[in-house]
Amino acid sequence: MPTIRREMSIAASADDVWAAFRDVGAVHRLAPGFVTDCHIDGECRMVTFANGMVARELIVDIDDAARRLAYAVIGGRLTHHNASFQIVAESPGRCRVIWLADMMPADLKPVVEGMMDQGMLAMHRNLEQRVA
Repeated sequence: MPTIRREMSIAASADDVWAAFRDVGAVHRLAPGFVTDCHIDGECRMVTFANGMVARELIVDIDDAARRLAYAVIGGRLTHHNASFQIVAESPGRCRVIWLADMMPADLKPVVEGMMDQGMLAMHRNLEQRVA
């Protein structure tokens, strides 16, 4: 089962970045241009991406103490998907975002990697603009 790991350093406080991630129904405001819409449907969020794809994401855990959000994509072409974001303070006013995803089938890894790369770029741009 492939694991994809992406990390980025953000010029913003860990608490401010965590607040943006913790608002699970507003991922379209966290990653504008990559995500165009998001709404909560029970224990899931329905995420619409700029490419037209819609994902049903089960929110598995929101851990404020660890600044960690875990979720799983349900349905679609993936037979298995679980992922997490964790926000780690690096220094005052700077933090690291760590995004891990385990997924199957393995042949979809390039597709998921591409989407994660686009998502990281959109989030980085947005989060740093907030503090500029």
